[in-house]
Amino acid sequence: GLSIECYQCSTDEDPKDKDLCGAYRYFDTDLHIPIDCYQDESVTPGLFCVKITHQSPRMFIWDGRWRTVIRRCASVTDKGVLNVCNWGVDDNGVYWEECYCTSDGCNGSSSIVGSAILILIA
Repeated sequence: GLSIECYQCSTDEDPKDKDLCGAYRYFDTDLHIPIDCYQDESVTPGLFCVKITHQSPRMFIWDGRWRTVIRRCASVTDKGVLNVCNWGVDDNGVYWEECYCTSDGCNGSSSIVGSAILILIA
């Protein structure tokens, strides 16, 4: 039917000194189980998956920049487009990226090539 399974985690919920949601390291899909977006375990119900990244405006991670990642089910996109990433910079200089996709476990990707190029340009 219409059910989709997405990875679900947030760096805000990671234990201290652990990076389980893949903010700074590779997101290990072997340590996570995709959740059916219409089951009780899902934080939010939805028809597709999303990966949301926020990153502070410093130049390099080793300078103390922070990054947060959220992976979950979603039902609404800001731009109304799926299978793409939308990105920008908030007024306070925080970079954000939202990647929406429509296949099981698709939000388990740790990096998106197009986004890395755009970050370098910015």
